[in-house]
Amino acid sequence: MTTLSRRSVLAGIAGLSGLALGGLDLGQSAQASVAAPTGTAATGLHISGGRLVEGNGSAFVLRGVSAAHNWYADKTTQSLKDIKALGANSVRIVLSTGARWTKNDASDVANVISQCKANKLICILEAHDTTGYGEQSGAISLSQAADYWIGIKSALQGQEAYTIVNIGNEPYGNSNTSGWVADTKGAIQKLRNAGITQTLMVDAPCWGQDWDGTMKNNAASVASADSQQNTLFSVHMYGVYDTASEITSYLNSFVSAGLPIAVGEFGNQHTDGNPDEDTIMATAQQLGIGYLGWSWSGNSSDVAYLDMVNGFNGQSLTSWGERIFHGANGISSTARQATVYN
Repeated sequence: MTTLSRRSVLAGIAGLSGLALGGLDLGQSAQASVAAPTGTAATGLHISGGRLVEGNGSAFVLRGVSAAHNWYADKTTQSLKDIKALGANSVRIVLSTGARWTKNDASDVANVISQCKANKLICILEAHDTTGYGEQSGAISLSQAADYWIGIKSALQGQEAYTIVNIGNEPYGNSNTSGWVADTKGAIQKLRNAGITQTLMVDAPCWGQDWDGTMKNNAASVASADSQQNTLFSVHMYGVYDTASEITSYLNSFVSAGLPIAVGEFGNQHTDGNPDEDTIMATAQQLGIGYLGWSWSGNSSDVAYLDMVNGFNGQSLTSWGERIFHGANGISSTARQATVYN
Protein backbone atom coordinates (compact mmCIF):
# COMPACT_ATOMS: atom_id res chain seq x y z
CA MET A 1 0.00 0.00 0.00
CA THR A 2 0.92 3.64 -0.22
CA THR A 3 -0.58 6.74 1.25
CA LEU A 4 -0.61 8.21 -2.22
CA SER A 5 -3.65 7.66 -4.38
CA ARG A 6 -2.79 4.83 -6.76
CA ARG A 7 -4.14 1.74 -8.49
CA SER A 8 -7.26 -0.30 -8.19
CA VAL A 9 -6.07 -3.89 -8.06
CA LEU A 10 -9.40 -5.16 -9.24
CA ALA A 11 -9.38 -2.90 -12.26
CA GLY A 12 -5.86 -3.98 -13.11
CA ILE A 13 -6.74 -7.65 -12.88
CA ALA A 14 -9.89 -7.22 -14.93
CA GLY A 15 -7.74 -5.86 -17.75
CA LEU A 16 -5.71 -9.05 -17.99
CA SER A 17 -7.16 -11.78 -20.20
CA GLY A 18 -10.63 -11.28 -18.75
CA LEU A 19 -9.84 -13.43 -15.73
CA ALA A 20 -12.36 -13.35 -12.88
CA LEU A 21 -11.09 -13.45 -9.31
CA GLY A 22 -13.54 -16.16 -8.39
CA GLY A 23 -12.11 -18.45 -11.04
CA LEU A 24 -8.53 -18.33 -9.83
CA ASP A 25 -7.12 -21.40 -8.13
CA LEU A 26 -5.25 -20.07 -5.11
CA GLY A 27 -4.93 -23.53 -3.63
CA GLN A 28 -2.24 -24.97 -5.89
CA SER A 29 0.60 -26.34 -3.82
CA ALA A 30 3.70 -24.15 -3.60
CA GLN A 31 5.87 -26.88 -5.11
CA ALA A 32 5.23 -29.05 -2.09
CA SER A 33 7.28 -31.84 -3.62
CA VAL A 34 10.42 -29.71 -3.45
CA ALA A 35 12.18 -29.91 -0.12
CA ALA A 36 12.41 -26.48 1.48
CA PRO A 37 15.87 -25.32 2.54
CA THR A 38 16.70 -25.08 6.21
CA GLY A 39 18.26 -21.96 7.69
CA THR A 40 21.94 -21.99 8.49
CA ALA A 41 23.44 -21.00 11.79
CA ALA A 42 22.99 -17.29 12.38
CA THR A 43 23.65 -14.68 15.01
CA GLY A 44 20.33 -12.93 14.52
CA LEU A 45 16.90 -13.48 13.04
CA HIS A 46 16.93 -16.25 10.45
CA ILE A 47 14.85 -18.95 8.81
CA SER A 48 14.96 -22.45 10.24
CA GLY A 49 12.62 -25.30 9.39
CA GLY A 50 10.41 -23.00 7.36
CA ARG A 51 9.96 -20.57 10.26
CA LEU A 52 11.36 -17.22 11.35
CA VAL A 53 13.43 -17.71 14.48
CA GLU A 54 15.80 -15.67 16.60
CA GLY A 55 19.49 -16.29 16.96
CA ASN A 56 18.86 -18.53 19.97
CA GLY A 57 16.41 -20.65 17.97
CA SER A 58 13.25 -19.26 19.60
CA ALA A 59 10.38 -18.89 17.16
CA PHE A 60 9.47 -15.30 16.43
CA VAL A 61 5.99 -14.56 15.09
CA LEU A 62 5.58 -11.06 13.67
CA ARG A 63 2.68 -9.13 15.15
CA GLY A 64 2.81 -5.52 14.12
CA VAL A 65 1.85 -2.69 11.80
CA SER A 66 3.38 -0.48 9.11
CA ALA A 67 4.45 3.07 9.95
CA ALA A 68 5.03 5.62 7.19
CA HIS A 69 8.33 7.02 8.44
CA ASN A 70 9.38 8.45 5.08
CA TRP A 71 6.28 10.59 4.69
CA TYR A 72 5.82 11.47 8.37
CA ALA A 73 9.28 11.37 9.90
CA ASP A 74 8.27 13.87 12.58
CA LYS A 75 5.67 11.40 13.85
CA THR A 76 7.94 8.37 14.09
CA THR A 77 9.26 8.76 17.64
CA GLN A 78 5.83 8.93 19.26
CA SER A 79 4.30 6.42 16.85
CA LEU A 80 6.81 3.74 17.81
CA LYS A 81 6.13 4.32 21.50
CA ASP A 82 2.39 4.07 20.95
CA ILE A 83 2.63 1.01 18.71
CA LYS A 84 4.64 -0.76 21.40
CA ALA A 85 2.27 0.36 24.14
CA LEU A 86 -0.59 -1.32 22.27
CA GLY A 87 1.30 -4.61 22.34
CA ALA A 88 3.06 -4.96 19.00
CA ASN A 89 6.35 -6.83 18.80
CA SER A 90 7.38 -5.47 15.40
CA VAL A 91 6.93 -2.51 13.07
CA ARG A 92 7.35 -2.22 9.31
CA ILE A 93 9.07 1.07 8.43
CA VAL A 94 8.37 2.80 5.10
CA LEU A 95 11.62 4.09 3.57
CA SER A 96 12.59 5.58 0.22
CA THR A 97 15.67 5.07 -1.91
CA GLY A 98 15.32 8.63 -3.15
CA ALA A 99 13.84 7.60 -6.48
CA ARG A 100 10.29 8.70 -5.70
CA TRP A 101 10.43 10.37 -2.29
CA THR A 102 13.11 11.93 -0.10
CA LYS A 103 15.90 9.43 0.48
CA ASN A 104 16.30 7.90 3.92
CA ASP A 105 20.08 7.79 4.25
CA ALA A 106 22.20 5.55 6.46
CA SER A 107 22.16 8.00 9.35
CA ASP A 108 18.38 8.24 9.33
CA VAL A 109 17.92 4.47 9.06
CA ALA A 110 20.37 3.89 11.91
CA ASN A 111 18.33 6.31 14.02
CA VAL A 112 15.07 4.50 13.22
CA ILE A 113 16.63 1.16 14.13
CA SER A 114 17.83 2.67 17.40
CA GLN A 115 14.32 3.88 18.19
CA CYS A 116 12.84 0.48 17.39
CA LYS A 117 15.34 -1.11 19.75
CA ALA A 118 14.56 1.42 22.47
CA ASN A 119 10.91 0.38 22.18
CA LYS A 120 11.81 -3.34 21.99
CA LEU A 121 10.35 -3.74 18.51
CA ILE A 122 11.75 -5.82 15.67
CA CYS A 123 12.26 -3.41 12.77
CA ILE A 124 11.20 -4.44 9.25
CA LEU A 125 12.75 -1.92 6.87
CA GLU A 126 11.12 -1.62 3.46
CA ALA A 127 12.00 0.29 0.29
CA HIS A 128 8.72 1.67 -1.05
CA ASP A 129 9.93 2.94 -4.43
CA THR A 130 9.48 -0.46 -6.12
CA THR A 131 5.68 -0.32 -5.68
CA GLY A 132 3.94 -1.43 -8.87
CA TYR A 133 7.10 -1.75 -11.00
CA GLY A 134 6.13 -2.12 -14.64
CA GLU A 135 2.86 -0.26 -14.17
CA GLN A 136 3.43 2.58 -11.72
CA SER A 137 5.25 5.56 -13.17
CA GLY A 138 8.61 6.09 -11.51
CA ALA A 139 8.75 2.70 -9.80
CA ILE A 140 12.25 1.22 -9.62
CA SER A 141 13.45 -2.35 -10.03
CA LEU A 142 14.42 -4.74 -7.26
CA SER A 143 18.01 -4.50 -8.46
CA GLN A 144 17.92 -0.74 -7.89
CA ALA A 145 16.39 -1.31 -4.47
CA ALA A 146 19.22 -3.72 -3.65
CA ASP A 147 21.70 -0.98 -4.57
CA TYR A 148 20.02 1.26 -2.00
CA TRP A 149 20.41 -1.32 0.77
CA ILE A 150 24.05 -1.82 -0.15
CA GLY A 151 24.52 1.95 -0.02
CA ILE A 152 23.26 2.07 3.58
CA LYS A 153 24.97 -1.15 4.63
CA SER A 154 26.70 0.62 7.50
CA ALA A 155 23.33 1.09 9.22
CA LEU A 156 22.47 -2.59 8.87
CA GLN A 157 25.68 -4.25 9.99
CA GLY A 158 25.50 -5.62 13.50
CA GLN A 159 21.73 -5.24 13.62
CA GLU A 160 20.82 -8.72 12.38
CA ALA A 161 19.07 -9.64 15.65
CA TYR A 162 16.79 -6.61 15.47
CA THR A 163 16.05 -6.02 11.79
CA ILE A 164 14.60 -7.57 8.64
CA VAL A 165 15.20 -6.10 5.18
CA ASN A 166 12.03 -6.04 3.08
CA ILE A 167 13.83 -5.55 -0.26
CA GLY A 168 11.02 -3.75 -2.07
CA ASN A 169 7.34 -3.07 -1.48
CA GLU A 170 4.91 -4.72 -3.95
CA PRO A 171 7.68 -4.92 -6.56
CA TYR A 172 5.53 -5.76 -9.56
CA GLY A 173 2.10 -4.74 -10.76
CA ASN A 174 -0.22 -7.18 -12.54
CA SER A 175 1.71 -7.32 -15.84
CA ASN A 176 4.66 -9.49 -16.86
CA THR A 177 4.86 -10.97 -13.38
CA SER A 178 7.06 -13.85 -14.53
CA GLY A 179 9.95 -11.40 -14.37
CA TRP A 180 9.51 -11.27 -10.60
CA VAL A 181 11.29 -14.62 -10.21
CA ALA A 182 14.60 -13.70 -11.80
CA ASP A 183 14.50 -10.16 -10.41
CA THR A 184 13.93 -11.39 -6.86
CA LYS A 185 16.68 -13.98 -7.10
CA GLY A 186 19.03 -11.38 -8.54
CA ALA A 187 18.32 -8.88 -5.77
CA ILE A 188 18.82 -11.51 -3.07
CA GLN A 189 22.13 -12.60 -4.56
CA LYS A 190 23.33 -9.01 -4.99
CA LEU A 191 22.66 -8.33 -1.31
CA ARG A 192 24.37 -11.51 -0.15
CA ASN A 193 27.39 -10.84 -2.36
CA ALA A 194 27.64 -7.41 -0.75
CA GLY A 195 27.75 -8.97 2.72
CA ILE A 196 24.26 -8.11 3.94
CA THR A 197 23.21 -11.00 6.16
CA GLN A 198 19.80 -9.93 7.51
CA THR A 199 16.68 -12.01 6.98
CA LEU A 200 15.35 -10.77 3.64
CA MET A 201 11.61 -10.32 3.20
CA VAL A 202 10.36 -10.50 -0.39
CA ASP A 203 6.94 -9.18 -1.40
CA ALA A 204 4.81 -10.94 -3.98
CA PRO A 205 4.02 -9.48 -7.41
CA CYS A 206 0.49 -8.44 -8.45
CA TRP A 207 0.75 -5.43 -6.15
CA GLY A 208 1.74 -7.84 -3.39
CA GLN A 209 -1.34 -10.06 -3.67
CA ASP A 210 0.07 -12.85 -5.87
CA TRP A 211 -3.35 -13.54 -7.39
CA ASP A 212 -1.69 -15.38 -10.30
CA GLY A 213 0.43 -17.59 -8.01
CA THR A 214 3.82 -16.45 -9.33
CA MET A 215 5.41 -16.26 -5.87
CA LYS A 216 3.63 -19.31 -4.54
CA ASN A 217 4.63 -21.51 -7.46
CA ASN A 218 8.27 -20.36 -7.49
CA ALA A 219 8.92 -19.83 -3.79
CA ALA A 220 11.06 -22.94 -3.33
CA SER A 221 13.29 -21.93 -6.23
CA VAL A 222 13.65 -18.38 -4.93
CA ALA A 223 14.44 -19.61 -1.42
CA SER A 224 17.15 -21.88 -2.79
CA ALA A 225 18.78 -18.93 -4.57
CA ASP A 226 19.64 -17.38 -1.20
CA SER A 227 23.12 -18.56 -0.21
CA GLN A 228 22.15 -18.07 3.44
CA GLN A 229 18.75 -19.76 3.10
CA ASN A 230 17.34 -16.77 4.96
CA THR A 231 14.42 -15.42 2.90
CA LEU A 232 10.91 -14.80 4.25
CA PHE A 233 8.03 -14.53 1.76
CA SER A 234 5.40 -11.84 2.17
CA VAL A 235 1.89 -11.73 0.69
CA HIS A 236 -0.34 -8.66 0.94
CA MET A 237 -3.98 -9.51 1.50
CA TYR A 238 -6.63 -7.06 0.33
CA GLY A 239 -9.60 -7.58 -1.97
CA VAL A 240 -8.22 -10.70 -3.65
CA TYR A 241 -8.55 -12.45 -0.29
CA ASP A 242 -12.23 -11.89 0.40
CA THR A 243 -13.11 -15.50 1.21
CA ALA A 244 -11.86 -17.83 3.92
CA SER A 245 -10.98 -20.57 1.44
CA GLU A 246 -8.64 -18.32 -0.57
CA ILE A 247 -6.81 -17.23 2.56
CA THR A 248 -6.43 -20.63 4.18
CA SER A 249 -5.49 -22.31 0.92
CA TYR A 250 -2.78 -19.80 0.11
CA LEU A 251 -1.16 -19.71 3.55
CA ASN A 252 -1.39 -23.47 4.03
CA SER A 253 0.35 -24.07 0.70
CA PHE A 254 3.49 -22.44 2.08
CA VAL A 255 3.33 -24.06 5.49
CA SER A 256 2.74 -27.50 3.96
CA ALA A 257 5.78 -27.01 1.73
CA GLY A 258 7.96 -25.92 4.64
CA LEU A 259 8.37 -22.43 3.18
CA PRO A 260 8.33 -19.34 5.44
CA ILE A 261 5.44 -16.94 4.82
CA ALA A 262 4.04 -13.84 6.50
CA VAL A 263 1.11 -11.56 5.72
CA GLY A 264 3.15 -8.43 5.15
CA GLU A 265 0.14 -6.15 4.71
CA PHE A 266 -3.62 -6.45 5.07
CA GLY A 267 -6.62 -4.34 5.94
CA ASN A 268 -10.25 -4.71 6.93
CA GLN A 269 -11.58 -3.15 3.71
CA HIS A 270 -10.24 -1.89 0.41
CA THR A 271 -11.15 -0.41 -2.94
CA ASP A 272 -10.61 -3.73 -4.75
CA GLY A 273 -12.91 -5.76 -2.51
CA ASN A 274 -13.57 -6.63 1.12
CA PRO A 275 -10.71 -8.64 2.65
CA ASP A 276 -11.67 -11.21 5.26
CA GLU A 277 -9.52 -9.88 8.08
CA ASP A 278 -11.06 -12.26 10.61
CA THR A 279 -9.85 -15.30 8.69
CA ILE A 280 -6.48 -13.70 7.93
CA MET A 281 -5.80 -13.14 11.61
CA ALA A 282 -7.26 -16.45 12.78
CA THR A 283 -5.34 -18.47 10.21
CA ALA A 284 -2.09 -16.67 10.95
CA GLN A 285 -2.54 -17.45 14.62
CA GLN A 286 -3.45 -21.07 13.94
CA LEU A 287 -0.46 -21.62 11.67
CA GLY A 288 1.97 -19.62 13.79
CA ILE A 289 2.86 -17.15 11.04
CA GLY A 290 3.32 -13.41 11.21
CA TYR A 291 1.07 -10.57 10.17
CA LEU A 292 1.65 -6.83 9.76
CA GLY A 293 -1.38 -4.60 9.31
CA TRP A 294 -1.50 -1.51 7.10
CA SER A 295 -1.16 1.07 8.60
CA TRP A 296 -0.71 3.21 11.70
CA SER A 297 -1.88 6.61 10.41
CA GLY A 298 -1.54 9.12 7.57
CA ASN A 299 -3.23 7.33 4.68
CA SER A 300 -4.57 9.55 1.89
CA SER A 301 -8.26 10.40 1.92
CA ASP A 302 -9.27 7.68 -0.54
CA VAL A 303 -7.99 4.96 1.79
CA ALA A 304 -8.23 6.78 5.12
CA TYR A 305 -10.29 3.87 6.43
CA LEU A 306 -7.00 1.99 6.77
CA ASP A 307 -5.74 4.36 9.47
CA MET A 308 -5.54 2.53 12.80
CA VAL A 309 -5.51 5.70 14.86
CA ASN A 310 -6.91 9.16 14.23
CA GLY A 311 -4.31 11.79 13.44
CA PHE A 312 -1.38 9.79 14.83
CA ASN A 313 -3.03 9.82 18.26
CA GLY A 314 -2.27 6.52 19.95
CA GLN A 315 -5.14 7.14 22.36
CA SER A 316 -7.71 7.44 19.54
CA LEU A 317 -8.15 4.09 17.82
CA THR A 318 -10.31 3.79 14.73
CA SER A 319 -12.56 0.77 14.19
CA TRP A 320 -9.73 -0.86 12.22
CA GLY A 321 -7.31 -0.09 15.02
CA GLU A 322 -9.63 -1.59 17.62
CA ARG A 323 -10.00 -4.69 15.46
CA ILE A 324 -6.34 -5.39 14.82
CA PHE A 325 -5.09 -4.55 18.30
CA HIS A 326 -7.91 -5.72 20.56
CA GLY A 327 -10.13 -8.02 18.49
CA ALA A 328 -10.04 -11.80 18.22
CA ASN A 329 -6.51 -13.01 17.42
CA GLY A 330 -5.39 -9.39 17.67
CA ILE A 331 -1.97 -7.99 18.39
CA SER A 332 -2.45 -7.28 22.09
CA SER A 333 -3.44 -10.85 22.89
CA THR A 334 -1.13 -12.77 20.54
CA ALA A 335 2.12 -10.80 20.26
CA ARG A 336 5.19 -12.03 22.13
CA GLN A 337 8.18 -9.78 22.53
CA ALA A 338 11.42 -10.92 20.89
CA THR A 339 13.61 -12.74 23.39
CA VAL A 340 16.60 -10.62 22.36
CA TYR A 341 14.97 -7.86 24.42
CA ASN A 342 14.38 -9.98 27.51
